[in-house]
Amino acid sequence: MASTGSVSAWDEALLVAMIQYPVPVIKGPEDIQVQVDQICRTVASTKAGYPDLDLIVFPEYSTQGLNTAIWTYDEMLLSVDSPEVGRFKQACKQANVWGVFSVMEPNEDPSNPPYNTAIIINADGELALHYRKLQPWVPIEPWSPGNFGMPVCDGPKGAKLAVCICHDGMFPELAREAAYKGANVYIRISGYSTQVNDQWIWTNRTNAWQNLMYTLAVNLAGYDGVFYYFGEGTVCNYDGNVVQQGHRNPWEIVTAELFPRLVDKAREHWALENNIFNLGCRAYVGKPGGERANYLTWVEDLANGQYKLPWDDKVKIRDGWKYYPDGVKLGPMPK
Repeated sequence: MASTGSVSAWDEALLVAMIQYPVPVIKGPEDIQVQVDQICRTVASTKAGYPDLDLIVFPEYSTQGLNTAIWTYDEMLLSVDSPEVGRFKQACKQANVWGVFSVMEPNEDPSNPPYNTAIIINADGELALHYRKLQPWVPIEPWSPGNFGMPVCDGPKGAKLAVCICHDGMFPELAREAAYKGANVYIRISGYSTQVNDQWIWTNRTNAWQNLMYTLAVNLAGYDGVFYYFGEGTVCNYDGNVVQQGHRNPWEIVTAELFPRLVDKAREHWALENNIFNLGCRAYVGKPGGERANYLTWVEDLANGQYKLPWDDKVKIRDGWKYYPDGVKLGPMPK
């Protein structure tokens, strides 16, 4: 259940706005400041246009861009305590709105590559959730694998929020992890080009249906001189149906009115469709209480650090391949 993008919302409705941010062309640190300025202005102007707005979402790479040649140099990175993130916090506080933002974050160990990070800032300007991308897009993205797991935070209007980043959404296990921890709104920010446009939409829908939760997904939009980014912000209902779908327009604002309480009630009352519950107590009709023993080989192997596919030895691309033949470059940018 959702509106077609009302400027107002009733007491239990979570009004969300996803910004199909135009893909930024970043050549140096000064360009990042331009994006920070623009993002903060967008928070203020979107709240002015949608006075009851609860949550605004920006895509992956909207702050620091996708220039693979300079991604990992120190000057291109922002910590969650940086002045730039401080400006995002102030923008949310001034607009009285929650926000989801993308930053490339330095590693605690400077000898290791940075993290691809998403943060949720609450309407008081406080950091509510800090997530690091668990599944960087191989063989292109040089990020360290996330080490915070899949955190969930309490959001406005009864929402329990989790966020994943781009390629993370292709893994049903990550959406299941968010739902298992109680998330009823699963946010996906991405910077995909058109190669996987269809798959991006399919997985948004299946992540919603298999876990009985809303999914919000927004992508960069426009052309950066190399790739075209498809926008198409998508809101999926907890039954897997698309309730809002953006187009390919940069700066399009995709809005929807969500009702997290309905997700909670569906999880409590549905039977046949309650996939996430039924997974853990199989066949409760034939066996009172259901079968709770693990029957999945890959779950056991993954838990024991022994995950290996039958065709593992035949997988050809297992490293940075053509994109980083000399490894990831860290440290200051060359003068």
